[in-house]
Amino acid sequence: MVDVAQLVEPRLVMPVVAGSSPVVHPICIAHIEELYCLGYIDEGSSMFKDYNLTNISIPLKVLFTSYLCVVGIGYIMATAQILFTHGMADGKFGLSIDDIVYSYYGNRSGTVLENKLDGSMKENASDADRLAIIKWVHVGADEVSFKQRGINTIFENNCLACHSTEAGMGLPDFSHFETIKNYAQVDTGASFSSLTRVSHIHLFGISFIFFFVGLIFVMATHVSTLLKSLAVSMPFVSQLMDISSWWLTKLDPMFAWVVIIGGTGMGIAFAFMWVVSIYEMWLMPHDDG
Repeated sequence: MVDVAQLVEPRLVMPVVAGSSPVVHPICIAHIEELYCLGYIDEGSSMFKDYNLTNISIPLKVLFTSYLCVVGIGYIMATAQILFTHGMADGKFGLSIDDIVYSYYGNRSGTVLENKLDGSMKENASDADRLAIIKWVHVGADEVSFKQRGINTIFENNCLACHSTEAGMGLPDFSHFETIKNYAQVDTGASFSSLTRVSHIHLFGISFIFFFVGLIFVMATHVSTLLKSLAVSMPFVSQLMDISSWWLTKLDPMFAWVVIIGGTGMGIAFAFMWVVSIYEMWLMPHDDG
């Protein structure tokens, strides 16, 4: 049985055996060579042969720039959020190795409540209230003393605005004593269930961000193919390094350095692609390649 395969030009018709690939047919090969000669196919060129960041239309530049600006601000906000959460794990502002260790491996010299009250939650209660909670933890954190010492009132006044189901913030619900009791145990860092939840969110969400940033960046003209390849792959490699090191740090604090390296790699790649893309769209002269 013979089918008819239509190639690039409507008038070029070639019979091929059903199930075979027309690409290996001599006529097809000759036609592809003709396209090379005419300049329609440029071997070794970028994926956008006729378009680059300098010669695309103004509306497309505005679209790309708007996206880059929004995700750029989002990246800054994400960095600030890390500084005010993980970065306060040791009670001092700024991200350190101790912050990473306490966040994932835990500070096993004390309980979760103690470490939070001396760390990221330090500003949310007075010194007297924090001391009262810590003393309650040290005497056994039982339900009777929870009420006798007025610890329940401290939690109601300082914690339930965020730590409750009604607040809808996804934080532990401290309106139930059982939840508070669980946090009066030795601090072993992030749980495996929370690591699973955060890992899959980051793997899906951040991959999309870097895919579109990279898609814009590959249209740059004054960056070598090798450097482009390194820049677009670096965020994905760094992301895998970063997230896998969360799990490794949970098992052994020595891997906390890998978290820092992975996060830094993502930041460098993002900043480089962002700056080059904006510069070529708006500051470089028009270039048709």
